[in-house]
This record gives sequence, structure tokens and C-alpha cells, in this order.
Amino acid sequence: MPATQVNNERREFERFSARFPVKFKDSRQDYGSEVFLRDASAQGMRIVSKERFFLDDHLALEVELPDGKEPMVLSGEVKWVKLLNLSLWDIGIQFSDVHFLKMQRLFKLTETTTL
Repeated sequence: MPATQVNNERREFERFSARFPVKFKDSRQDYGSEVFLRDASAQGMRIVSKERFFLDDHLALEVELPDGKEPMVLSGEVKWVKLLNLSLWDIGIQFSDVHFLKMQRLFKLTETTTL
């Protein structure tokens, strides 16, 4: 029987690098003191946090963007968690809805900050 390869990549939308400071919605902590956005797509995002979360936890985050507008609010459910080191967690969050307009704003700002 031949071996089959399993493709773990289930993304429908391309992921792009997006490195912006984030804070938990309605928290008093400063942006980027506990959590950072690392990448995103129309269906989800990856953050790095000092706080540990668990599968199916619901998170609402405010992303501080350099366009002078209100912070972007993104929320979703934790789909995976990996320990990076003793004090940082890598967390994958899936949005409940696809956010094309929000991701367009985020992608545009990502392009301009990397030029």
C-alpha cells in the first residue's frame, strides 16, 4: 500500500506578515505590552502573547495601526497554541466571519511599512 501525504494546510486565503502592537479589547494594558500580531489572513491571525490561552477560547483584540484611525478590532476563537519559550505563546485564532475590508486596510498598511 503506497504511503499518502497529508496536507495540513487548510487555508482558503493567503496569509501575510503583519507586525503590529495589539492589546486585549477593553483592557487597560498598553498596546504591545502583552500581545503582538504576527500575521493575518481574511480568516484568521497569529499572535504572540505572554498570556496562555486554550483551544476554543474567544478573544477580542484591538490592533494599533499607523494610519491615525481608530484601532482595528478583531475577534475569533483559538484554534491552536504553541509554547515559544518560557514566557511566550504562539496562538492561532480563527475569525467567525471573513473580514475582507479589515484585511484590506491591514494589508495596505503592511505594504507601506515594509517599503
